[in-house]
Amino acid sequence: MKNYVIAAVSAVALMLSSQIVAADIEAGKNKAAEVCASCHGVDGNSPAPNFPKIGGQYRTYLAKALNDYKSGARNDPIMTAMAANLSAADIDNLAFYYSSLPGTLNSNK
Repeated sequence: MKNYVIAAVSAVALMLSSQIVAADIEAGKNKAAEVCASCHGVDGNSPAPNFPKIGGQYRTYLAKALNDYKSGARNDPIMTAMAANLSAADIDNLAFYYSSLPGTLNSNK
């Protein structure tokens, strides 16, 4: 039984790690320049107070926020429209890109 539990935990860890590797930071950078930079800034640290700073935020937070805007669970007219056209890969890539940048809001950086 112990071996089955270890095998199951290992399988889940392997699946999660493959999702992490699957994201493409360069594709995220390109999509950010195309879609996000006009409001959030090229580096995700918008100087405008009405647009959140997203550079350096946690990857999981960024992905959840974008998925919530896309699904309608989170509502903002601008972000809902922007997220509507993002694929799951776009969301992962954007989350990886912005989380890789230096930011002022992430206490781990």
